[in-house]
Amino acid sequence: MQLNDKIYIAGHRGMVGGAIKRKLEKDGFSNLIYHNSSSLDLRNQQQVDSFFEEERPAYVFLAAAKVGGIVANNTFRADFIYENLMIEANIIHAAYKHNVSKLMFLGSSCIYPKMAPQPLKEEYLLTGTLEYTNEPYAIAKIAGIKLCEAYRDQYGCNFISVMPTNLYGIGDNYHPQNSHVLPALIRRIHEAKENNIPEVTIWGTGTPRREFLYSEDLADACVFLMQTYNEKALINVGVGEDVSIKELAHMVKAVVGYNGGFVFDSSKPDGTPRKLMDVNKLSSLGWKHVTSLNRGIELAYEDFLKKELIRQ
Repeated sequence: MQLNDKIYIAGHRGMVGGAIKRKLEKDGFSNLIYHNSSSLDLRNQQQVDSFFEEERPAYVFLAAAKVGGIVANNTFRADFIYENLMIEANIIHAAYKHNVSKLMFLGSSCIYPKMAPQPLKEEYLLTGTLEYTNEPYAIAKIAGIKLCEAYRDQYGCNFISVMPTNLYGIGDNYHPQNSHVLPALIRRIHEAKENNIPEVTIWGTGTPRREFLYSEDLADACVFLMQTYNEKALINVGVGEDVSIKELAHMVKAVVGYNGGFVFDSSKPDGTPRKLMDVNKLSSLGWKHVTSLNRGIELAYEDFLKKELIRQ
């Protein structure tokens, strides 16, 4: 990518797309294009095709998606598979049709089988059964990977697929029911502190282990890969380290300054026992994250507090 190339960021208002936008602006890229969902419905093929025909972007970051935590994924199963399939199919096809130089599709670590060996290697895709609670979302993301591969195979398109681990950071969703585990913990522990609630109930046993990557680090990896990576095979983006949900809760507790305790509700689902990415492929290219989990939680909590001030 050259600094004056036209770059389309699909999903620029989300946490991932917003981080990519900030990274590109910081690096001096000046010809960025993006639309709000009110003016461009990515689920609508005709609207997407017209947008690509008019704008003719050279590069595309496909970060737009319908996302949510375990409750949202399991409750709105049809919405998650339908909307994500439509978004990625429309954008990928339009990128081919209108001669985009390169497209990056952003997936998710949930594409891997529930009981896959740890850490998760790229070649484990489609080797086993998915976690049921987010299966529709995972299938949609797998379809996006396969779309990129198929358009590369048939038409020679330089479409690449990047699989981030669990993400958090600036612009995250802190909804009490529909958010992912880390932002949900930040909100609930903060509210417990503010309201002098003596204990916080956490879904599951606290034993599942998860890996977390700060949003700004992901954006740095995405721009790095857009400049350097041109292979058909998907590539993992993560930190190569994980923590248990219980350990995570105590890290958030320390950052927030909460003095209460935790109760783990084992009647609620744990989800996949462990999700740790193998990042050797990315490391071999020369990229590594820079934000520690503890520092990232501090930055995320600062962002949450700003949102709370606006909301009030």
